[in-house]
Amino acid sequence: MSAGPAVDPRGPRFAAIVTTVVLAVVLVTQWWPLLALQTVVFAIGAFVGLKPAPYSVLYRLAIAPRLGPPTEREDAAPLRFAQAVGFVFALVGTIGFAAGVTPLGVVATAFALFAAFLNAAFNYCLGCQMYLLIKRFSPARASS
Repeated sequence: MSAGPAVDPRGPRFAAIVTTVVLAVVLVTQWWPLLALQTVVFAIGAFVGLKPAPYSVLYRLAIAPRLGPPTEREDAAPLRFAQAVGFVFALVGTIGFAAGVTPLGVVATAFALFAAFLNAAFNYCLGCQMYLLIKRFSPARASS
């Protein structure tokens, strides 16, 4: 069932914590350039890969060396899908704020913040769960 490389699950949780802080700052300040930067972070994670994503790099360089080796690994595909979902919400939010449609920016950012907070606080990746549901009910799913 693995559609991507396995990753240390503590890295994505760390990324969710940083993302939660960034998105909360955006909601409080409505400073869309910060949201635009977060949109780029999501894009890298979704479309380039988790390894070069900025928060992953920060985790590997600053946090992981202080921890023991991971006791488990996690498939990267659901995490990349979650990054893509975050990308869409952050992009819509950035466009909303930049275009002066503040309610759109606030709502889209709030949705992204909610998902990031679920992962940061409760280790529940909403985008990952969406990925698994889509994969489960996809008519093209491979039989094994």
